[in-house]
Amino acid sequence: MDSFEWNKIFGGVLAGLVAVLGVSITSDMMFARHLPEKPGYEVAGAEEAPAAGAAAAEVEKPAAFYLASADVAKGEAVFKKCAACHNVDPGGANGTGPALHGVVGRPIAAAGGFSYSDALSGMKGKNWDWDNLWGWLKSPKAFMAGNKMSFAGITKPEDRAAVIAYLNSKSASPLPLPAAPAEEAPAEEVAEATAPAAE
Repeated sequence: MDSFEWNKIFGGVLAGLVAVLGVSITSDMMFARHLPEKPGYEVAGAEEAPAAGAAAAEVEKPAAFYLASADVAKGEAVFKKCAACHNVDPGGANGTGPALHGVVGRPIAAAGGFSYSDALSGMKGKNWDWDNLWGWLKSPKAFMAGNKMSFAGITKPEDRAAVIAYLNSKSASPLPLPAAPAEEAPAEEVAEATAPAAE
């Protein structure tokens, strides 16, 4: 094979590489990639926290305050995002999450036939009382690190109370909702009330 044949072979390989490079550059120009402003996936039910510059949010009151006026119908509507994983019907089967019929007052990690995480299994002996449900629905990860639930939580306390009231209604014998605690008087009013009267 003489040098002319080798030149043709190298020229063909070089022309092929130039063609591939040209197609790559052209396709990058035609199909530009646009990265999202905020990377990640939206989780159904996750609610964004207020922006840092927003006005200071009102301090959250105890669970009993919101439960006293909770709306069961609103809780049923909010629970629809939970229904993909949980069943509330009497005798309902476990889904991705445990069946929740009669969950209020029931021992934690007690749904028959459901494989709980080690974190929740370690809470045996405790019940799903108002406060435990309140903390769990606010943020499952903050309530019990290491649990398997991927739901971000319900940030609005009114929605959280409504879901708990709805879950309470899905029981053979619903518990009475707690009464609203007495409002604490602001510190200034307490000081005025206890100060001696001026003569």
